[in-house]
Amino acid sequence: MTTTHSYPLLLKQLESILSMETDPIANMANMAAVLFNGLANLNWAGFYVLRGDTLVLGPFQGKPACVRIPLGRGVCGTAAQTGQTQRVNNVHTFKGHIACDSASNSEIVIPIFKDGAVWGVLDIDSPILARFTQEDQENLEQAVQLFTQFTSL
Repeated sequence: MTTTHSYPLLLKQLESILSMETDPIANMANMAAVLFNGLANLNWAGFYVLRGDTLVLGPFQGKPACVRIPLGRGVCGTAAQTGQTQRVNNVHTFKGHIACDSASNSEIVIPIFKDGAVWGVLDIDSPILARFTQEDQENLEQAVQLFTQFTSL
């Protein structure tokens, strides 16, 4: 698991990478790679971008994933519909969970906003139950803020 000491370094690395580029695809790809390789016990890290009333798969690290997720379905669709971070200790008990990878047991999804509306989500999965803490949530929300600060959405 990530400790308090590793997040400052991870956020500095993200800021350095994201501040040099404004393209959303490039920044999503690099951010997914940094998170996937920088955080322990993950099996997927990536993005979904909202197109109409459907989230469409964006850049990610991990096994192949669901390509389209309707608003309100699963953890990602719920985060996009509510505009609130979803931190789920056991995805198998989450109503309407979509099992893109049966190895995933916990998940955190942070909505990404453009002009006050949801633009997409950052989705991170773990094979470990209750993998994500309040510390993870706060720091990953800060990572999303860096993404929106430097990226032309």
